[in-house]
Amino acid sequence: VCFIPGGLDCSISFVSHVLGKVCVHGRQKEILGVLVPRLMDLTKSDCIWQRICWRLVECVPDRWMEAVVLGFVQRTPGADVLSRLLGNLVVKNKKAQFVVTQKLLLLQYCHTTAVLQNLLGYLALDGLRPSLGSLIQVLQELLETWGSSSAVKHSPPEQQQYISKAILICLSHLKEPEIESCRQELLTSMMEGVKCHLDSSLPQIRRLGMIVAESISSKINTDGPVLKFQYEEDDETRELKSLLVQTPPFCVVPSLPDDDRNEKADAALPLVLESNKKSHTAAPVTPVEESDAELDSDDDLIPYDMSEDKELKTKAPVYIRDCIEVLTGSEDMEKWEATVKALESLVRKNPAATREVSVELAKILLHLEEKTCIEGFVELRQRAQVAVLTTDPIPVAKYLTSQFYSLNYSLRQRMDILDVLVLAARELSYPKSQGKTKHSGAQNPCIQLLPGSDSSKDWRTIVDERIKSKTRRFATGSSQGELTSSPNEFSFVAGHFFFPLIQHFDSSSSVGWCEYQGIYFLYRNSVLQAVTAMGKALLEFVWALRFHTDSYVRQGLLSCISSLLLSVPAQHLLEDMTEELLETQSWLGDVVEKDPDGDCRRLALQNLLLMENLKKKLEPVPS
Repeated sequence: VCFIPGGLDCSISFVSHVLGKVCVHGRQKEILGVLVPRLMDLTKSDCIWQRICWRLVECVPDRWMEAVVLGFVQRTPGADVLSRLLGNLVVKNKKAQFVVTQKLLLLQYCHTTAVLQNLLGYLALDGLRPSLGSLIQVLQELLETWGSSSAVKHSPPEQQQYISKAILICLSHLKEPEIESCRQELLTSMMEGVKCHLDSSLPQIRRLGMIVAESISSKINTDGPVLKFQYEEDDETRELKSLLVQTPPFCVVPSLPDDDRNEKADAALPLVLESNKKSHTAAPVTPVEESDAELDSDDDLIPYDMSEDKELKTKAPVYIRDCIEVLTGSEDMEKWEATVKALESLVRKNPAATREVSVELAKILLHLEEKTCIEGFVELRQRAQVAVLTTDPIPVAKYLTSQFYSLNYSLRQRMDILDVLVLAARELSYPKSQGKTKHSGAQNPCIQLLPGSDSSKDWRTIVDERIKSKTRRFATGSSQGELTSSPNEFSFVAGHFFFPLIQHFDSSSSVGWCEYQGIYFLYRNSVLQAVTAMGKALLEFVWALRFHTDSYVRQGLLSCISSLLLSVPAQHLLEDMTEELLETQSWLGDVVEKDPDGDCRRLALQNLLLMENLKKKLEPVPS
């Protein structure tokens, strides 16, 4: 019951019930869009209306409290206004406390940054909600989730970004006495959390961990050294860092009318100009005094005309064995550069000589390091490796696949092996036109297996292109010339590229997730003669790793299934792999419903659609 002027009293429980029911039935925007601005005006200077507003929200039944609280948080322009409208609601109502401190922060991640700022600013106001331990308790719970290795592995990147924003906003509200009281806890949480994030295979997650760790370090070590990481600065990074600076109170006040704004801008302009004048006059330029004695007498000499001169270029070796000698033991850097630049063309022009030393040359190129600042060294080395592999596929592929699982290789070197295998498979799959070899390196300089953004975009494009290529279109137009056909050279060596990678795989090896994409691309270049056996082996490989904790690995496995469904003829699939396909279909359904990663869910759904299309193709047409 609320008392109003005139000695009368009234109950607003009915209004609270109406408000809650309207909000929970999807009309939250319409009713609060009118109610909140009106309550903001009434509660500015009237304490009675403040009590009425508090009572209005407190009387909302628990089953509707979430919708009402969320609506108020979304539609108030600042934390101080929200505090004026809700009062001590989170202390008096357990449901509201759960919604504000748990559900909106830890269980949901769809809200905007402004909602987070309102919510955490409301909890951080001085003298309010003492039983919640101000903001420290909320920050500790956020850091516990942020530093959980299980949460980092299984929660989507969007949720981890949301929690990171909440942590940064909390840090912006902490005062020095509060930081001093929990300095050790913050340090411990920071060390645990940054380790989990740096262990992630997702670049976005690693960068989030770096930014949050830097922010915590700058807060707890104001006078000493702080953490500093190297990462790419972009709009997302700048937005996150800006959250560490608390928004001044005047920023949430409604903007001034145009006339007042113009007058204040005009009044401020002379001050800016005057300050600029002072800054220019404060540092006068001192003229440099020169004397005749300091002038160089050689300036009067006329220089020689050297425009016709040409730089002498070091000749590259003309034999393959000479190239090996230069790459392994020469101290002449100019000759070494010339050899690296000419090696690819020399290998393609001398296939017989290359086959004699192909494995040795492949070994040298795999371990070749850049000795000088040669432009495009990585691409030149990769093109030469592809040329050697396409010239002598079987022994070189056997060497590369055996080295892939060897110890003492870095992740970058293993990626290089996969890049070379994939590019060589593509080149061998292409038909030769007019006796010329299509150089895969020119068109595909590198397969980017570690992009800065979502790596599944490459798979998405490839799968979409394969679906388009399988779609039949009927149209009229000018006739095209007949394409010359030639044998697919990759069909004779596909097994040497594919099966060693499958055969020697061990889930406890140090290779990591990079192999899955390489297997996927290699499988895409296989042909009908070997595709059925390769498809069955690939399906068994995927089935053994379907519950991998890394989302990148699961994306690679799902892309492998897409490639299998698009490459193996439908009749062979249903005849030779019926049981495996049924189990895979059940697993794909679970991925669509339960996988936390959005790209995994999308790829699984795409695979289910491909399976349905295969079934429809084999259904008998009704007469």
